[in-house]
Amino acid sequence: MTEINIFRNAPDLRTLSDGDVLFREGDAGDVMYAVVEGALDLTVNGHLVDTVRPGRIVGEMALIDQSPRSATATAAGAAVVAPVDRKRFVYLVQEHPTFALSVMEMMAERLRAANTAAKPAH
Repeated sequence: MTEINIFRNAPDLRTLSDGDVLFREGDAGDVMYAVVEGALDLTVNGHLVDTVRPGRIVGEMALIDQSPRSATATAAGAAVVAPVDRKRFVYLVQEHPTFALSVMEMMAERLRAANTAAKPAH
């Protein structure tokens, strides 16, 4: 499983308490977040679809296509996240190609998991 750990010492870390909502499904999004500590639950229409742990990211789709948030992210216990705005994201993609590959790998993993979950049981 791919991890991104370059944000551990970011100067703008944000601390969340259990149950804090980082963003809601349908919200406008101009920031993605790297989970540094703890975990975030991602829900769609109130259904848990993923638990995001340290080294993983959430909200990246909003930076890529400027569409509303597709899920709600809620702290599952205490958590620390690093916000990554579009300017920082574009810089990282341009200067560190492995960062871009890591983001794509995480998006592919989520899509495959969603596809598996959506398949009817036989």
